[in-house]
Amino acid sequence: MKLDLPAPKTIDEYIAGFPPEIQEKLETIRATIRKAAPKAEEAISYMIPTFKLHGNLVHFAAYKNHIGFYPGAGGIAAFQEELAGYETSKGTVQFPLDKRLPLTLITKIVKFRVQQNLDQAAAKAAKKKK
Repeated sequence: MKLDLPAPKTIDEYIAGFPPEIQEKLETIRATIRKAAPKAEEAISYMIPTFKLHGNLVHFAAYKNHIGFYPGAGGIAAFQEELAGYETSKGTVQFPLDKRLPLTLITKIVKFRVQQNLDQAAAKAAKKKK
């Protein structure tokens, strides 16, 4: 991202700060997330693109050599085997820029996170009723 630009206020502004080949990957991951979580809202959080549905759902960001995808610890743990070929940490996975994005896997992770957030929201609502 160009460092001389002000902090982005929208995902469009964030993506516009990158070269065309990176913009294409960012738009692809954005569209994949949007399709997997159509009710999620777009936002910028921690200065990176974020999708929210009853709280943070997933984040993503571009770096020099990879796209960072942040589904949280639960999203990484649930797909540990499928993510074995990628660099991961507690709540992050790195998709190398020189490889194709694993869109099917991203879709599965996002849908998993949607269900997690919906379950947490339902549990919170049920607790309030008591």
